[in-house]
Amino acid sequence: MNFIRFSDLCAQGRAQGRRVFIRADLNVPMDEAGRITEDTRIRASVACLRMALDAGAAVMVTSHLGRPTEGELKPRDSLAPVAARLGELLGRAVPLVADWVDGFRLEGRPLAAGELVLLENCRVNRGEKKDDEGLARKMAALCDIFVHDAFGTAHRAEASTYGIARFAPVACAGPLLAAEMDAIARALDNPKRPLVAIVAGSKVSTKLTILKALAENVDQLIVGGGIANTFLLASGLPIGKSLAEPALLDEARAVIDLMKARGADVPIPTDVVTAKTFAADALATIKVATDVAADDLILDIGPQTTERLAAQLGAAGTIVWNGPVGVFEFEAFGHGTEGIARAIAQSPAFSIAGGGDTLAAIAKYGIEKQVDYISTGGGAFLEVLEGKPLPAFEILQKRAND
Repeated sequence: MNFIRFSDLCAQGRAQGRRVFIRADLNVPMDEAGRITEDTRIRASVACLRMALDAGAAVMVTSHLGRPTEGELKPRDSLAPVAARLGELLGRAVPLVADWVDGFRLEGRPLAAGELVLLENCRVNRGEKKDDEGLARKMAALCDIFVHDAFGTAHRAEASTYGIARFAPVACAGPLLAAEMDAIARALDNPKRPLVAIVAGSKVSTKLTILKALAENVDQLIVGGGIANTFLLASGLPIGKSLAEPALLDEARAVIDLMKARGADVPIPTDVVTAKTFAADALATIKVATDVAADDLILDIGPQTTERLAAQLGAAGTIVWNGPVGVFEFEAFGHGTEGIARAIAQSPAFSIAGGGDTLAAIAKYGIEKQVDYISTGGGAFLEVLEGKPLPAFEILQKRAND
C-alpha cells in the first residue's frame, strides 16, 4: 500500500511548528462512576502523541467515546477521564477543549508548538457520522497535517476519519494505523504460501462473507466453534444437539466446493470433545466425529484434530486467525484453542490475529509476543477479511498520490 507515514514526516522535520490533528481511538470502557476500567487503547495511542510532540508540532487529538447523541454532550460522553489518564501517561497536563470545531484558543492564544490538547468527543459534533462536508472542512482548517491513527474506525467514512483526510493539506497514517496497513498487506495482498486462515465463531451467518472471500484466496480454511458444527453437518456427520445452522448447509458446501476447485482444503474435524450440558463443570468426553450421540453438545475439537491442524500451521507461510475453535472459557473445552494458539506461536509463518475472543485467547495462553501482529480493530479487521475496501485506506492512498 502506498500512503504517507507520519513517522517519515517527523523524521524529515516536516511536522516542526505545524498544527497536527490526530484522530486516535481512545474509546475505552468505563464503569458507572465514569472511571476507566481498561486503558489499552489510551496507552497504545501515546506513541503517536509523543512522536508529534518530539517533532515540535502543536498537537490536537480527538476520539469518539461511547455512542453519544450528536449535538448533546452529556457527562458520560465526555473525554475528561481520558484527558486525565493521558496526562498521567505523558507526565503533563492535557487540557480538554469543548466546542472546538469552529476554532479554539488556549488561554486566549493559538496553540503553540510543543503543546497538546484533547478535543472533546468528536461524535458529539453534528454531521460526524454522515461525514458532513461542511464539518469535515472545518476540521481540516484546524490543521496543517491530519494523522489517522485509529484502525478501529478505519471501516467508517465519518467526518473525523475520512472527510478531514480529503481536505487537510496533508493526510497520513500514524504508527498504529501504518502497522495495521503493513500487516494486512503482508498477510492478504502478497502472502507467503501456504496461507492458512482460521475462522471460528458461533454462527456461519455472521461470517459467511468472510468465509467466501477467504475461500478464493487461502490454501487451508480452518473452521471452528459453531461454524465447524455446521460444516460437520454439511459433510454428513452427526452433531447431536450442538449449535449449528441447518439452513446454511448449502452455503457451507459451496465454500468446501470452492476450496476443492482450487486444490485447497477445509479440514473437517475427525474427533471432537462433547458434553451433555453447556457448563464449566460438564463432563468432557472425546469422541470420533462419526460417534456423536443425539444428546451430545460438541464444545471443542479433539486432540487428533488439534494435532493435525497444528502440523498444518507449522508448515504455513502465513496465518490469519479470527476466533477460538472451542469454548475456551471452560477449561475442559479449551485444549483445542490452546493447541491452535501454541502452534501459531511456534510456527515460522507470519501470523496476524484479530477479534475480541481471539485477543482473549491470546492473552489467556500468553502468546502475545509470538504472534507477529495482533489487530485491535474489531469490525475493521473483520471487514478486511471480508475483502471490503476500508475508507481510511482508500483515502490515505489517494492523498498519497495527489
